[in-house]
Amino acid sequence: MSLVIVGSIAFDAVETPFGKADKNLGGAAVFAGLAASYLYDHVKLVGIVGGDFGEDNFSIITDRGIDIAGIEIAENQKTFFWSGKYHVDMNSRDTLQTDLNVLAAFDPKIPESYQDCEYLLLGNLMPAVQIATLDRLSNKPKLVVMDTMNYWMDTALEDLKVLLKRVDVLTINDGEARQLSGEYSLVKAAEKILEMGPSYLIIKKGEHGALLFGEGQVFSAPALPLAEVFDPTGAGDAFAGGFIGYLAQVKTVNFHNMKNAVIYGSTLASFCVEKFGTDRLRELEQKEIKNRIGQFVALSKFEIGGE
Repeated sequence: MSLVIVGSIAFDAVETPFGKADKNLGGAAVFAGLAASYLYDHVKLVGIVGGDFGEDNFSIITDRGIDIAGIEIAENQKTFFWSGKYHVDMNSRDTLQTDLNVLAAFDPKIPESYQDCEYLLLGNLMPAVQIATLDRLSNKPKLVVMDTMNYWMDTALEDLKVLLKRVDVLTINDGEARQLSGEYSLVKAAEKILEMGPSYLIIKKGEHGALLFGEGQVFSAPALPLAEVFDPTGAGDAFAGGFIGYLAQVKTVNFHNMKNAVIYGSTLASFCVEKFGTDRLRELEQKEIKNRIGQFVALSKFEIGGE
């Protein structure tokens, strides 16, 4: 059974206080796919690129054993391009340029070989595109995870509400949770969002970790303190890929496994930010992942009592 990831595939130009990169491979599907590939063997991507994409960029994806049959090539068009500059705190950024190019008319095509999809990750795209993906699968996957953003809350809220009734897990940041729910308290926000349809909600808080809500329970995951963050681009997508990749690996969806999945997602995201673009996610070893999981466990483990 496969893990299908639908999302953008892009070229990113990024500037941070640590330097700049003019044309990195990026996009939600790429970051999520690379992260998931360290945890699950049957990762398949759905997306669209232009004729400028090149075999070298496809190789970055396929070298991790990822299936690219679902990536459409629009030969006479250009790949989606995004450019941004991060502020000194690395938590905020300015978008300098966005060229949708092929993404403007993206209509997801699901190959027959992808119809065995058991785990589906809907990357941050127009809600209508995410709905179309679900409609084109013969059977509802065992688990559907989706990401979205404030822009779609502003421009496509009704479609978004329809979609929320069809997914199992929603991942958004704290500002988006407040906007979607109309509540400032994240606990109250989570209650309202879960009433909209999903069984689980993950609220990402950047350098302050993440909150998982579901089954009447709450789990607070720490963020790993890092000495240097070179490029935060794609960290949220790497988180989502690691999260669903772990659940596909263990094959059982419950709150306990969701908690572990959040830690795995946080681990992959922590590697992602250590270099520009996908560079760090391309070179990981399993022992590095295992060691960093241990760091996360140590970070939040404590005992009550005197010495």
